Amino acid sequence: MDCINAKYISQKISKTRWRPVSTASLEQPDLFATGSWDNENNKVSIWTVGENGGYTMEDEFEGDPQLQCECKHTGDVLDLQFLDQDRLITASSMGAVTLYKLHSESQTLSVAHVWESAHHYQRTNAPCTGVACNSPELVSVGEDGRVVLYKADQKGVMRVIENADSSTIHAVTFLRMTEVLTVNSIGQLKLWDFRQQGSEPAQTLSLTGDRVPLHCVDRHPNQQHIVATGGQDGMLSIWDVRQGSMPFSMMEAHSAEMWEVHFHPTNPDHLFTCSEDGSLLHWETSSGSDASVFLQGRNNSLLSRSATAPAGGNQSFINAWLGGDSSKGRLETTHMLPSQTLSVNSLDVLGQCLVCGTDEEAVYIHRRVPV
Repeated sequence: MDCINAKYISQKISKTRWRPVSTASLEQPDLFATGSWDNENNKVSIWTVGENGGYTMEDEFEGDPQLQCECKHTGDVLDLQFLDQDRLITASSMGAVTLYKLHSESQTLSVAHVWESAHHYQRTNAPCTGVACNSPELVSVGEDGRVVLYKADQKGVMRVIENADSSTIHAVTFLRMTEVLTVNSIGQLKLWDFRQQGSEPAQTLSLTGDRVPLHCVDRHPNQQHIVATGGQDGMLSIWDVRQGSMPFSMMEAHSAEMWEVHFHPTNPDHLFTCSEDGSLLHWETSSGSDASVFLQGRNNSLLSRSATAPAGGNQSFINAWLGGDSSKGRLETTHMLPSQTLSVNSLDVLGQCLVCGTDEEAVYIHRRVPV
């Protein structure tokens, strides 16, 4: 575990994200952002990994993450996303969506614009629970059931779907330029097409039976119709939004709420999940073929709950959903943290670098993720 650095930063971390690196360069990321929650004064902070960008000639990693700059944040940071290399967006428990600008030369962070009360009830603000970016556009969702579309360089909002949901929307992701997918507190996924008028989703998918709240969603980077979700029961579900209205595979991942799920952005045979139970899992499809194991259940609506993540170590198990070549259908799960901690609220992975933030006021950085 010598690839892992723990840094105690005396604030509970709700969100953490790597700053994107230019796609042309093969560099590892060198800056990440954190957002805090449940503190008297919440902050958005920018950290640099190691001195002088991190790596020495021998490719050895130097030192702890260093705080580069920070900026106060009104309310808990409920979501945090980089719009591009210089700008990031936060979602606040006080209902605002804030655009921050990172000034690389002066190593400072400033507020560029605030959409106050973007989410609200009749007389009070409603928590903004999630943001997603597809520069220059961004979208926010909230406890008020609204979906709001913005352009980063415009002060107004482009579009509001007022009554998108009668329940809390917990997370959102872009599928395509004009389409976003939301997940809510009654186990539904809803697809919104901004080319359509009105407040009806283009499509609704849902967990059958118990209406377990879904907390997080991520889209497969190469196959936009494949999405992963995580819910209050710790289950990992994989969906194909083109087919049917139910997940085509479900796996027992965690023993408590799953807070985030992320496909690796450039190697999507790898997926990462983190949970209230204090664990961070790396899921790897060790299928010999190009077809990801996640796609092997696509013609089959049988749900498998028997594929249980091991309690520890690098054991692997045969995922039990049918269809495709089941001999290749092998999933390995690895626990990424040296020991269970308090809730792991957020994770991000880019290149070989993984960062996660916890309620024990620590960020963990793993810089040799085997992807």
